[in-house]
Amino acid sequence: MDATAGDTAVKTDTVANSGPCARWPSENRAIIRQIMDRAGDKWSALVIATLNDGPLRYTDLLRRIPGISQRMLTLTLRQLHRDGLITRTPYAEVPPRVEYNLTPLGLTLHDIVVSLIDWAGLHHDEISQNRARYDTATK
Repeated sequence: MDATAGDTAVKTDTVANSGPCARWPSENRAIIRQIMDRAGDKWSALVIATLNDGPLRYTDLLRRIPGISQRMLTLTLRQLHRDGLITRTPYAEVPPRVEYNLTPLGLTLHDIVVSLIDWAGLHHDEISQNRARYDTATK
């Protein structure tokens, strides 16, 4: 039995030390996955792409990102701010004004996000056709 348990441990270690995250220390892999979740999230990607034009107010973002709810925009901005990808600058004015902008770190992600958005735009017809074929075949 010990040999089997040992074999399982070796297999688990081998799997954990392979793949795209293998070059990073194991203690960093969880945060790498979290960061990838954030960068790949559709609302985060659209906010990052939209903020490339410079600082915008909340209502401007809401108008420029079709389909996003107020709640989702608030949550997305909070998460991006927490990760250091955007700044939130409140101004002492009446009515209150807050602007959001990409940080230097956020700017490094911008081109990647826009490339992904462009890829989706270029291939949406093909993917839609594949989905339709799959859905028809699996009915």
